Amino acid sequence: MELRRPTLADKESILNMMAEFEETQSAHDGGFWDAEAFVYEDWLESNRDMEMGLGIPDGWVPAVQLVAFARDGQALGFLNLRLRLSDYLREKGGHIGYSIRPSERGKGYAKESLRQGLKVAKGKNIKQALVTCSTENPTSRAVILANGGVYEDVRNGTERYWIEVE
Repeated sequence: MELRRPTLADKESILNMMAEFEETQSAHDGGFWDAEAFVYEDWLESNRDMEMGLGIPDGWVPAVQLVAFARDGQALGFLNLRLRLSDYLREKGGHIGYSIRPSERGKGYAKESLRQGLKVAKGKNIKQALVTCSTENPTSRAVILANGGVYEDVRNGTERYWIEVE
């Protein structure tokens, strides 16, 4: 599995994954799009702008949009690395949001995505990453713990963990 920035060549694979998220009405943490007016090329451009901090909405922070891919090129999931914390992210979202497409869950991809995402965070000079999950999501909790998450507390149904980025 490889976690990297999406490209134009990935369009079909990513659109298939997005369709699966939409069809199953599954949460796609770490992947953001407007299903009603989605244009892949515009999404790529907005991802580049977001990483550079250009034109981001009030309350948002610069972020790196990554996608996990299988060896055969199939898109497996999303990971969004926020480069700093806003008040909202400090309480609820953390530095990293991630999700794996429903048909590929339970295969270790979330654990590996988070592991690779933490390497990207290190390259962005993040020393400690805040990663959160719902109290109702034991699978995500296990992924965070497997990547060195240290429990801090629960706030409004959100568990908060800190991971030393090495």
